[in-house]
Amino acid sequence: MLLFAFGTGVATVAIGSPDGAWVAIGHGICGMAVLLLIPWKSRVVRGGLRRARLTRWLSLLLAVLALVTLIAGLGYATGLVRSIAGKPGVWVHIAVALALVPLVVWHVWARRIRPRRTDLSRRALLRAGVLTAGAAGLYAAAETVISGLGLPGAKRRFTGSYEMASFRPEAMPTTSWLLDAVPAVDPDRWRLAVKDGQGRRELTLAELTSFDATVQATLDCTSGWYSHQDWTGVPLDTLLHSEPGTQSVYVHSITGYWIRFPIHDLDRLLLATQVGGAPLSAGHGFPVRLVAPGRRGYWWVKWVDRVELQTTPSWWQPPFPVG
Repeated sequence: MLLFAFGTGVATVAIGSPDGAWVAIGHGICGMAVLLLIPWKSRVVRGGLRRARLTRWLSLLLAVLALVTLIAGLGYATGLVRSIAGKPGVWVHIAVALALVPLVVWHVWARRIRPRRTDLSRRALLRAGVLTAGAAGLYAAAETVISGLGLPGAKRRFTGSYEMASFRPEAMPTTSWLLDAVPAVDPDRWRLAVKDGQGRRELTLAELTSFDATVQATLDCTSGWYSHQDWTGVPLDTLLHSEPGTQSVYVHSITGYWIRFPIHDLDRLLLATQVGGAPLSAGHGFPVRLVAPGRRGYWWVKWVDRVELQTTPSWWQPPFPVG
């Protein structure tokens, strides 16, 4: 169940389209299943504590971190605990869950249990079905209570994020993936490198600001907030001309951060020079940032300095950016 919870949790961080909402729901159901298993697991724990093992402190640490992960997740889902020690509750939930991974691997290895034929018996499958149904029912009940009591969690997006500063870009947070520092950019010397089947060229900021295409798009940050804004700039398919064999759109930042999009996303991407009718601030990606509707914030590359069409498949990149 922890494995399912971890997998759906990772997938929830990645989803940006309502079509993927079932992943977040699945993650919530997995969390409820873990909660339901606590009484059964506690009996095993009590038996283990009666045996004097030097490693039991690691097992207790695993138990404590698992509880912290559950509490942080439930607190954030209800909206009652939006931050912990000054950090977003969702990031505490994620960070502690990641810290659990090596402990869970060690725990499973140290207490190996060989597979048995009865693991796939009708009785075992029936138990799993009852657990899943119970977890789904508990999840539905929790969502009903959250909505019925008017808790802040009732207003969260399907990704779990909460609305912040919509149509007020000056109040929108300036978070960055993996804490990229805000670079100092000289707008007169800055150039956008563009490469496609027609060759390589460079564009100035003045040339880009002559475009005024505007789209309303939702920036949904993995820090747990989302914001609706009007973004103005140049559609990427205006600058890049696709040719047979092209498979991806490569977008690079001054900081070294980069993302590769599937070529069918080309006509949805916008290079924004303004938000809310005003030039981008440094923290929001000045002079140019990418707007990628339907994708999470880490796809919205800031401080863009290069865009290319490539024959490299879009999946040829880490699941999450590392630069």
